[in-house]
Amino acid sequence: MATPHSVTRHDTTFPSGDSTCAGWLYLPTGVTSPPVVVLGHGLGATREMRLDAFAERFAQAGIAAVAFTYRHFGDSGGHPRQLLSIKRQLADWDAALAYVHTRRDVDRARIAIWGSSFGGGHAITVASRHPELRAAVAQCPFTDGLASALALGPVTSLRMTPVLARDLASRIRGKAPAMVPIASSPGSPALMNAPDALPGYQALQPPGATFRNEVAARVIPTIAAYRPGRAAKRVTIPILFCVSDTDSVTPPAQTLRYARTAPRGEIKRYDAGHFDFYTGETFEALVRDQVEFLTRRLRPAPAASTP
Repeated sequence: MATPHSVTRHDTTFPSGDSTCAGWLYLPTGVTSPPVVVLGHGLGATREMRLDAFAERFAQAGIAAVAFTYRHFGDSGGHPRQLLSIKRQLADWDAALAYVHTRRDVDRARIAIWGSSFGGGHAITVASRHPELRAAVAQCPFTDGLASALALGPVTSLRMTPVLARDLASRIRGKAPAMVPIASSPGSPALMNAPDALPGYQALQPPGATFRNEVAARVIPTIAAYRPGRAAKRVTIPILFCVSDTDSVTPPAQTLRYARTAPRGEIKRYDAGHFDFYTGETFEALVRDQVEFLTRRLRPAPAASTP
C-alpha cells in the first residue's frame, strides 16, 4: 500500500493590501512541483485552530498546502485589530493565490482552495471569480447571512444594536472599535450563540493560540447581507461541499439548495455538528473524503509503495 509523504512546514508571509498575512507552507518532501491547496478559516479564527491538521494531511497525500490567517487577526498585520471585513478577507484570498504564483516549488497550474465555515463561503465566492483554479472545497460553509441571522434569533440580534451603534460612532471619530463576542452561551449577544458555539471555538484553540473571542461590531450588518451561496451557480470548476446535517451556525437546508446549483458540484453530508468537523472521527471522515476529491482533481504524485 502507498505510504504517506513526509512533510516539511515553513513559516511564511505575503503582502495583502496595506499589510501582510502570516501563513504556513506545507511541502511534501522529495516531490518536484506538487499541486497546491490554499486554506482559509472561519469567523475570527486563526490558522492555528486546526487548519494545520487538514494542511498536513493534504501534504502527506502529495499536495502542498498554504494555510493563512486573515489580516487584522492572530499574527497577521493590519490595524485596527479584530476587524472583520468581508472585502478585505476576499482580498486576502486573492493575495494568497498571487503568493502561490510566486512560488517555484509548487505547480502553479494545479491550484485548489479550501475554506471552512465563514471561509467556506469565501471559497465559493473566490471559486466563482477564479475559473483557472482546478478545484475548491467548501466545508460547513456559511452561505446565507439572512438564514444565519434567523438561526441566531431576532431578540439576540436586537440586543447587539447598542454595541453596533457605538462601534459605528467610534469608526466616524477614529476611535478604537467597540467589540462584540464571536461566540457565547445561548441567549447572550454574540455572532454565534448556539449551544455548541463557545465550547466548539474553545476546543479548537491549542496552548498559546492567538485567538481572541471578539470582533469589531461594525461587521454585523455586512454579515447579514453576505450571501456567498448565490455564487455557487457561477462556479465552473469542481467544488466539494461538506455539509453538516445538524449545523447550528450555517443552516444546512439553505446550503444544500445553493450547493445543488453548482454545475460541477459534489456534496458530502455528515451526521455531525458544525464544530465536530475539526476533530475526532468526523475529522477523519472529512479529511479522507477531501483527500480523495483533491487527489482526483489535482493528480499529485503518489508516495512510494510498501510491500
